[in-house]
Order: sequence, then structure tokens, then C-alpha cells
Amino acid sequence: MSATQRLQKIASPPTQRPFKLIGELMNSSFARSARAWKARDLAGYQQLAKVQTKLGADYLTLNIDGTQSMRVTPKDMYDFLPDLIPAIQEVTSVPLAFDNPSVEFHRRCLEIYDRSKSGRPILNSVAASRRKLPELLELVAAYDTMVIGMASEKFVGSESAQCLCADDVYSAAQQLVEMLQKKAGRSCEQIIIDTGLAPVGADTYGLVNMGLDAMRRIGANPNLKGVHLSVGLTNFSFGMPREIRERVESAYLTLAVTAGLDFVLGNPEKNLHLLDPGDRYVRLVAEALACGRPAAGETQEEAGFRQAAKIIDLFNEHEAV
Repeated sequence: MSATQRLQKIASPPTQRPFKLIGELMNSSFARSARAWKARDLAGYQQLAKVQTKLGADYLTLNIDGTQSMRVTPKDMYDFLPDLIPAIQEVTSVPLAFDNPSVEFHRRCLEIYDRSKSGRPILNSVAASRRKLPELLELVAAYDTMVIGMASEKFVGSESAQCLCADDVYSAAQQLVEMLQKKAGRSCEQIIIDTGLAPVGADTYGLVNMGLDAMRRIGANPNLKGVHLSVGLTNFSFGMPREIRERVESAYLTLAVTAGLDFVLGNPEKNLHLLDPGDRYVRLVAEALACGRPAAGETQEEAGFRQAAKIIDLFNEHEAV
């Protein structure tokens, strides 16, 4: 499908999204972005920026890191940034979200980025596992950025570990907010907490419910009032038939927005929007997540497999249709 056909599929962006959309297409895990990277094709990146802007993205992610199938060295990235960032800012005034664990990547991006053209950028992301966390915090403060904090990782002394329950995520969120306030001078309104999101059909650890439960707890804490909540939405439908991914992601959004979600890293070419609460996909996703909660005497893994089985029912309904 050409860029023109994609725009025709979604004639205009939703006018009343109840969340800010961070467009994810300038990420090397997407084929068009990977092709643009391999050719160092500035026009290719500009087209991705224009398409997402046309479709109403509020921010545009820039991630030119390597993937499993494509090696990218730091030098490769750093050499291209002085040409790439100005080229993108030539064709859009939408703020950029720089996505990489490297302090040096962010430093170089923020030095090049022209804030007078596009406003405050997002630094993605601060997390317990970042090796040079103090330096990342210094950059956030020095360049006065919005910042995404990954609450799917918890602080364990000077180390990090994956969160495996809502209490872990909630605690990590509190620590991140306090750290960003004290060491980076951020207000709650400048902080976006990513609670994590797993593929619902392979979520035997209850991670989807964990994130939703943590969102509700964060929203109920008056000390965290104003903090934004986000997820990487494409993860949710990973492994599903392509034809139903958009609807399944919108079903998750319908549930998550009521839990406090107000930022989404997602694909603007999908018509991501809230569905009617009685929609069949909302009902099926909600039922699957309810099945993923352990009963008395049951392990999370047992409940997780029951959740996966419920999602397979959705696959089967789609195939039958």
C-alpha cells in the first residue's frame, strides 16, 4: 500500500482523541524506516514525518537503532543525525520524541534539535536499568524536555529488575517521579510514565492487567496528579492476524483510557479510537483479561494460559467470519 493509499484509508485524523499520540513509524523496526535508514534517504524519513503529521500525531518518535536483522553502530547514527533531524524539522512542526537508551544519542539529538521550530521534545526514556542514569537526568534538566519513565522496571538497590506485579510498577512510578522532580526539575505535567504492555495472546505473567492496575493506583495518588500515562500500543496485538490488530488495539484503548491512559506510542495509520463499551472486541478483550486473573489456589501462569485461550477464541471468530 502506498503512502497516498494509506492517507485515503484514513481520510482525516480523529478530531477528539482522548489521548496524545506519539507516532512510531520513524523506527527501524518498521520496513519503510529501515529502508530509509539503509539508503540514508532523507526524503524517505521526511515522507514518514509528513504522513504522521497529516494523520494528527502529536509527537513523532525518532529511533534509528539497530534491530535483530539490521546492525547499526553508534557512529552510524551519530554521523547521520546532523542531516536527519533538520530534514525532519523542515517538513513538520510536530515535536520529536528521541528514543534510545544511550546518553550520547540523546545529547547529540538535543544539541541539533531546533526547539524554536517544534517546541519541547520528549526524551525516551529514563529507567532503572540505564547505566548512566544521572547523566540522562542532567540532559532532561539542561534541555527542559518532556520525559518518559519506564515503570516496567524496578529499582533493586543499585540494580534493576523486571516488575512482576502492580505494586512493583506503582512503586517504580513513584520513584521515577520523585527522581525526575528532584534531580531534573520536572513537574508532574512534564513526566510520562510507561507502565509497560505485553502481547495479550502470550501474556502468561499477567503483565497487561498489571499495567492497568498500576495506572489506576497512580491516578488515585494525589501526589502524582498531572503525571501522564503511556504504553507502546503495538505490543498488545503482536502475533495476531493483521486484519484485527487495529480493532484489538482500539479495544485495549477503550479499557485503558478509563484507567488513566492519556499518551499512546502507536501507529497513526491505524484508526485508533475508543469503541463503544458494548463493542464485541471490547467485550472479548475484557473477558480475556478477567480470565487472566488467578483464582484462589491458582498460579498466575495457569490464569495466563486461560487468558491466551480466550484470545485464541477471538482468532477463531475472525477466521470463521
